[in-house]
Amino acid sequence: MTLSVLWFILIAVLWIGYLTLEGFGFGVGMIYKFVAKDERERRALLGTIGPHWDGNEVWLLTAGGATFAAFPEWYGTLFSGAYLVLFLILLALIVRVCAIEWRGKINSDTWRARWDWAHTISAWLPAILWGAAFANLVQGMQIEVVEVASRKVVPVSEALAAQSAGTLIPGASHEITGGFWSLITPFTLLGGLVTCSLFLTHGALFAALKTAGDLSKRCSALALKLGVVSTVLTALWALWAQLAYSASPASWIGLVLAALFLVASLYLNLRGRQGLAFATHFGAIAFAVVFIFLAITPDIMRSAINPAYSLTISQGASADVTLLIMSIAAVVFVPVVLVYTIWSYKVFAKRINAEKIDPNAGLDPVKVRDNSAKPVGLAY
Repeated sequence: MTLSVLWFILIAVLWIGYLTLEGFGFGVGMIYKFVAKDERERRALLGTIGPHWDGNEVWLLTAGGATFAAFPEWYGTLFSGAYLVLFLILLALIVRVCAIEWRGKINSDTWRARWDWAHTISAWLPAILWGAAFANLVQGMQIEVVEVASRKVVPVSEALAAQSAGTLIPGASHEITGGFWSLITPFTLLGGLVTCSLFLTHGALFAALKTAGDLSKRCSALALKLGVVSTVLTALWALWAQLAYSASPASWIGLVLAALFLVASLYLNLRGRQGLAFATHFGAIAFAVVFIFLAITPDIMRSAINPAYSLTISQGASADVTLLIMSIAAVVFVPVVLVYTIWSYKVFAKRINAEKIDPNAGLDPVKVRDNSAKPVGLAY
């Protein structure tokens, strides 16, 4: 196995870590405004993700950094051509951070309500956009190989020769030339609905597992309804992707396993096995990512204009010495991150009881201006 293929697999693993872990964080943010009946329950739901959401974001930062270092042409093509989409995701993530951290600072219903809506919207937006982005990778984008100096499109025969040799054309780069609206198609819109529904279900399952009493029961019932919707949507999109766009028979493995785990999650939730239901749904999202990465191989950026303009794994990879240094670092640090992540979830494994939460947390808004306010209760 070459180092470029190894790092393609490792980047897939990083995306699995981000989408499976931050997926329930988005899901809780998407539902808590509507599921919680009062401030105690809203605080309880936010408390389920409070110790974890910032750690989960590390997986995204690492995936982006690894892509930049291991596949610079992939990083450059994607981030320049889909800049607006990625900017919207980044903006939503920033607003989400502010909403989580600031809502509990002031003891005011109006203050908290505004940040709650900001949190909900900033959770829904990336949940949809991430699905559309990955769907574009599977479907292919309006990509051409363009000479940087002259801005002329490289002939197909020349691009194909470079692709076969696994090299880039000097003085040329892969570029998304179709613009923002070329990224929006029925297939990518359905992809957005798939991740949105999966995150909703994932969040409801996690909330049911982490809360107690009536709130936990309501979240579990919601997860069951959402699970049916997400399973149907995922099946439709995955079959469409496999039959229309996948060039790899191996991607059937990811598709079938994701489907089996989704069905198992539904069954286990119906039987009241919340822990196993969440674990199998976790596995379903993981295998969905496996399906996506298998479906796009041997490309990392597929061209919908002509296959010769697609960017392959070997073309987009950095030099072997760079990949070797990165591999040594990964062997040292990735196990540390995994151990710490598992430990943090074990430490905060206890269920949260909404009835034991003080709803009057934060600074007195009347005393804020004269600097005499003192904090009350927890931040969430």
